[in-house]
Amino acid sequence: MKFTIFFAGLLGVLLAPALAEYNVNSGDSNNSGGSGQLSVSVNNAQNVANVDNNDGLDSWNLLLDYNTGFAAVRVFRKKACIVHRMNKGVMPSLQALDAMVKEKKFQGEGPGGPPPKGLTYSINPDKVDNLDKFGKPIVGMCKGAPTYMAEEIQGASLSFALSVCFSTKIPPFLALSFCGSLKGK
Repeated sequence: MKFTIFFAGLLGVLLAPALAEYNVNSGDSNNSGGSGQLSVSVNNAQNVANVDNNDGLDSWNLLLDYNTGFAAVRVFRKKACIVHRMNKGVMPSLQALDAMVKEKKFQGEGPGGPPPKGLTYSINPDKVDNLDKFGKPIVGMCKGAPTYMAEEIQGASLSFALSVCFSTKIPPFLALSFCGSLKGK
């Protein structure tokens, strides 16, 4: 009987990594300095990546849907979602993102590499009525929250530099800024 229990436990330990999605944590584990905890997951079966920044009221969740080419950020402080087209010239492919997760490239933010690429988006103040065109993963994340569409701004102007912007930073490769107002719930 003891051998059976030992064997079942050993089998569970050996199979768990093979069946799990890849997930890596980065950032400040004790929440000092407001950097929170960054978690990146890649689901190759569904062609999506999920980035969670757990930082109290400043928490956000980013979902990248490589099937539809859309991404969505759920801003918890505003209780709202922002959907935008992924810029494939800047965003890494799902395979490259998966490789970064497996190699734990998101851990630590020390100097030594090039600065992350930055994109700026303008938020349309009109709420999105139908989420279905963005795909099931985004519908699942944004359903029930006011959702807004954002358009990428090429070469952000001074007017946007002076407006209120919300930023998401995904070291080491990307920083997204969303400018405009969200009315939230």
